Amino acid sequence: MTSLLEKAAAFTALHTPAAPLPLANAWDVASARIVEAAGAPAVATTSAGVAWSLGAPDGDALARDRALDLVARVASAVSVPVTADIEGGFAADAAGVGETVAGVLAAGAVGVNIEDGTRAPADHAERLAAARAAADAAGVPLYINARVDTYLFGLGESAGRLDETLARARAYLAAGATGVFVPGVTDPAVIAELARGIDAPFNVLVGPGAPPVAALGALGVARVSLGSWVAEAAYAVARRATEELLAGGTYGSLDGSLPYGELNALLKG
Repeated sequence: MTSLLEKAAAFTALHTPAAPLPLANAWDVASARIVEAAGAPAVATTSAGVAWSLGAPDGDALARDRALDLVARVASAVSVPVTADIEGGFAADAAGVGETVAGVLAAGAVGVNIEDGTRAPADHAERLAAARAAADAAGVPLYINARVDTYLFGLGESAGRLDETLARARAYLAAGATGVFVPGVTDPAVIAELARGIDAPFNVLVGPGAPPVAALGALGVARVSLGSWVAEAAYAVARRATEELLAGGTYGSLDGSLPYGELNALLKG
């Protein structure tokens, strides 16, 4: 696949509960190459991992140009479709989100995650509409994954959270989103209700304690993401290795590391 149109079509087709798209999120070129070499059909970035690797905290603190530069580096380093987590859009308003999306497409990615966070749903719908308009202007069927943070952030009363999430999902899809991402929920019953109520590919965040991918597919989930978990695990190794070295002068934490030659070969060419 070489064109954005081909990659966009291929990426969209990967979203199906029959075989949910598994995404081990990358944060730099090396991690993206590792994910691709392992056989992944697509590469997704994690906004948290990207921000941390560039010296910034997660949460709309990273400058847009630095984020887009990273997306371009990743997209040029792999042959599979790339989808970029762009947090809230790296912009103060909807028009700015449109500019960010134009930059994402220019960087070579064919998908984006855009999160609502604590933003008013109506404001977020405007951001999604601007993102869709920018993609349409570029002639690329960008996969826009609308992230709904009601469960992740515990927004509103718990008794009404399911209905609020579904209402937001409907509004975001009407604004131009392709799919809906609801992180923060691992209860199979709630996942099944969300899958039934969302008329689009449904994405959940997975990690320790979450149901297996096959079980999630049976519930109606079309996409599963590890999010920042992989980056967190990598940084945990750095801390364990350092603490072991300083405290005991030993190196057991490094067992199981990727061989130097194998990792170096992934970055050649």
